[in-house]
Amino acid sequence: MRFGALLCFAVVVHGAGPRPPLGLDLYLPVPEENPLSRAKIALGRRLFHDRRLSRDGSLSCASCHDSRRAFTDGRAMAQGIGRARGDRNVPTIVNRAWGMSFFWDGRAATLERQVLQPILSPTELGMSPEPVLALARSSRYRQHFHTAFGNEPTMEQVGRALASYVRTIVTGDSPYDRFKAGSPAALSASAQRGLALFEGKAGCSGCHSGPTFTDEQFHNTGISWRTGVLTDEGRGRVTRAPEDNGSFKTPTLREITRTAPYMHDGSFSNLEQVIEYYDRGGQKNPGRDNRLKPLHLSSAEKRDILTFLGSLTGRIRDGR
Repeated sequence: MRFGALLCFAVVVHGAGPRPPLGLDLYLPVPEENPLSRAKIALGRRLFHDRRLSRDGSLSCASCHDSRRAFTDGRAMAQGIGRARGDRNVPTIVNRAWGMSFFWDGRAATLERQVLQPILSPTELGMSPEPVLALARSSRYRQHFHTAFGNEPTMEQVGRALASYVRTIVTGDSPYDRFKAGSPAALSASAQRGLALFEGKAGCSGCHSGPTFTDEQFHNTGISWRTGVLTDEGRGRVTRAPEDNGSFKTPTLREITRTAPYMHDGSFSNLEQVIEYYDRGGQKNPGRDNRLKPLHLSSAEKRDILTFLGSLTGRIRDGR
């Protein structure tokens, strides 16, 4: 995938789009072969919410990525057609325009590749290319594809339309962002103490960094080793490298109060449990990230970190 110069969000939708919310980069990477346009974004949004993209007509992309839950589903594990149970938690897709790889294990290098996998997965939407193309070429969609791409629909274009829409799902303008922009009153004293801990003693910003609060890397925190046996290879399933076993993509912390349950397996129902886990230094295992160590946080310090995490809840918008 070739990426051109970083293009201003307001420019890539032909000058009519709004600026990104406060706190995000003004520029986002858009592949040269899939420039954003209003027609593609609108088509992608329509496909995203269409249950006909599932084999039995029961689910859409939006069924698992619910905007009311910051584009997650509230379940520990994903649930596909026929109540098929997935093996990982549904991650939020906010601010994925700035992503470097996708899924918990990073198996997709681009959004264009990522968006098609759930549609074609037998345990998710359960489709095959033929019925997807039949829908795209039906009277419901054919003219929309011609407007967006100028020719007959293809699977590649389905992926490009969906990816274009996902690139517009952004969140920012949170109390934290307003504080960083020069409004001291935007954060309470507790949240400010939590921010200092986040960036200092607790070491959270070592992985949850930058405007999207993720380093886009993979880390072994021991979640897959809590029984003493590896339960999910994580990144190792993709690279086949033993040192990657049990490593998972750093999730964004934006909108974190709205995306429970947490971790790749949804094993923590609340943020208090997450903080306690990291305070203990995670779970020891052969590949645990060497930055994880017991923190010995006080009860007050844990409350302050929790308050700070709440300040990362902002304003979500999509399709614009």
